Amino acid sequence: MSAKSISTVTAPVPAPVTVPVTDPEIRAELQALVRRWVEREVMPVASALEHADEYPEALVEQMKEMGLFGITVPEEYGGLGLDLLAYIAVIEELAAGWMSLSGVINTHHIAAGLLVAHGTDEQRSTLLPRMVTGEMRGCLSLSEPDAGSDTRNISCRAVRDGDEYVITGTKAWVTNGERAGLVALAARTEEGITCFMVEKDPGATFGGISVSKSIGKLGYKGLETVEMVYDAHRVPASAVLGGDEGVGKGLAAILSGLEVGRINIAARAVGVARAAFEASIKYAQQRQTFGQPIAAHQAIAHKLADMGTQLLAARLLTEHAARLRAETGRAEVEAGMAKLFASEAALDIATEAMRIHGGVGYTTELPIERYFRDAPLMIIGEGTNEIQRTVIARGLLKRYALEE
Repeated sequence: MSAKSISTVTAPVPAPVTVPVTDPEIRAELQALVRRWVEREVMPVASALEHADEYPEALVEQMKEMGLFGITVPEEYGGLGLDLLAYIAVIEELAAGWMSLSGVINTHHIAAGLLVAHGTDEQRSTLLPRMVTGEMRGCLSLSEPDAGSDTRNISCRAVRDGDEYVITGTKAWVTNGERAGLVALAARTEEGITCFMVEKDPGATFGGISVSKSIGKLGYKGLETVEMVYDAHRVPASAVLGGDEGVGKGLAAILSGLEVGRINIAARAVGVARAAFEASIKYAQQRQTFGQPIAAHQAIAHKLADMGTQLLAARLLTEHAARLRAETGRAEVEAGMAKLFASEAALDIATEAMRIHGGVGYTTELPIERYFRDAPLMIIGEGTNEIQRTVIARGLLKRYALEE
């Protein structure tokens, strides 16, 4: 697949949408609140829920009460009106406790962000107040069985029929798809790829929509990843994101929204990496071999030094990308860099944590094996790291183009 065939590289860029930058004290208070909640409510039950692959209904209800479904939604719609730095602080805390919880709100916030940035006044006023309470869960549906990174292969079609569109096609890798009440769906129209905000009832079937397959996963358990079939499903023309002016312009909007998804993935990776590092540095001071803590052995000490360095670098890159996006509305290169580095760091740190813990790290008695299984998702999710390198290189070459 050539670089020119990758629409993440060639899609047009929509106008930036800026949001207020949140007071650092407010961010710190929210992060502390979520950290205390994770320590009290999440950590004691995370491994049991994860191994049972059980959806955390009670925890999600508490997340709703804390307002986590409306972190970045403006206050006029009932949200908290905070910026991406506040959002990623929350994501890091959730992922450090159980990475799947961060997935519960990731695609929801992407869908809400699409409405804030590109929706009509009616779409915002109708949908956002229900989303911030968690009454309506949102998800994103871009990928298909034969169209992942190469979005030009999208075959799901929407055909205009009077005041409606008829949608037909199959969508894959839809996180939260079954429980969602709103799907930000990419479909091909005569004018190009269009984003539809498809309302539905939570469940396996609704109208012409059905969940055809629930996908089993190595990690990231406890929330659904599904394949969804649209069989001549009808939606009103008003479901087009941005109204009539949004027809054919959905891909650019969605790819801009995926910048937030990549920053989210980076923050998740930081959370998992932090949990693995903190478990390792504590264990290394407690575990004794040859009459001394294993942290006193140079081989282990050097591992801890590398892990701590990678963790800090990943967090700083992630914060930089979130700050740039919050202040300017765009951070394509920096979001890719943060996602690339943080996800690779998380995989490295989780692997080293397994080595430091030895045999006990391989058992289900400790969460180390969960970190080890969750980390690989971040190098794949929201665009593989191979795609990130292409996007980053394209952006850097554009910035440093030689004058002719």
